Amino acid sequence: MAIELVIVALAIIGVIAAYYFLKSAAHLLINAVLGLILFVAANAIFNIGIDYSIPALLVCAFGGIPGAIIVILLHLLGIAFA
Repeated sequence: MAIELVIVALAIIGVIAAYYFLKSAAHLLINAVLGLILFVAANAIFNIGIDYSIPALLVCAFGGIPGAIIVILLHLLGIAFA
C-alpha cells in the first residue's frame, strides 16, 4: 500500500514538473517563431538585404524577437551579417 502511494505521489510531481516545463517551452517556441517572422518580414518589407545565412537564422531562432532586432541593427550598422 505504501509503495503505491509513493508511485502516485511521484507521478503527480512528474506531471506538475512536465506542465511547467512545457508551459515555458511553449513561450520559448512562440518567441523563436516570432523572431524568425520579424526577421523575414523586415527583410522583405524594408528590403534591407540581409542574407538568410545559418548564423543569422540561428540568432533569430534562439534569440527570438530581441535576436532578430540585434541581427537587423548589426546589419544596418555594417558590423555583421553583411
